[in-house]
Amino acid sequence: MKEKGIKNLIIDFGGVLIDLDRQRCIENFAKLGLPNVEAMLDVCHQQGFFLQHEKGLITSAEFRNAIREQIGKVVTDARIDAAWNSFLGGIPTYKLDLLLKLREKYVVYLLSNTNDIHWKWSCKHAFHYKAFRVEDYFERIFLSYEMKMAKPDVAIFQRLLDETGIDPKETFFIDDSTENCRVAETLGISTYTPKACEDWSHLFS
Repeated sequence: MKEKGIKNLIIDFGGVLIDLDRQRCIENFAKLGLPNVEAMLDVCHQQGFFLQHEKGLITSAEFRNAIREQIGKVVTDARIDAAWNSFLGGIPTYKLDLLLKLREKYVVYLLSNTNDIHWKWSCKHAFHYKAFRVEDYFERIFLSYEMKMAKPDVAIFQRLLDETGIDPKETFFIDDSTENCRVAETLGISTYTPKACEDWSHLFS
């Protein structure tokens, strides 16, 4: 990778670092009585109020209320959050070790389509390793709900490039969505699309 003149890495979160369990999440929402959840919960691109939450266009309270409205009965915040967070598995520790190693050679950024509820849970549970915190793994963290935009919009990639000042030709992007990678490539960024649960450390060996 270094030989190819790559200095910067942009890494996706869901499906690249953290394992996802969409089916478990769908089943847990179905148990709460949420209709049509399957259609709204695509692994890479959410729909409806899930997408609005991911883009930070509605708050977590508004998101939960939208879910309650669909269900048509009172469901506690805790039960909604538990169903929603069941989408997330864990980050294998070898990937956390890899991130720390990659930081010695590259400038590492996180670029994720995520939401406030998932991110809070992840900071508390997924990155909790040895004495490290989420900030230790990345130079900077770019999250869709804070930026009010989401992949595959070209604007989110452009914003990252503008704010960091990095050269796209010296940048490598790892994302589990071929569409996200295709858009990044239009800006001159090299990409790789790992499969679910793939150990992509071979890219750097």
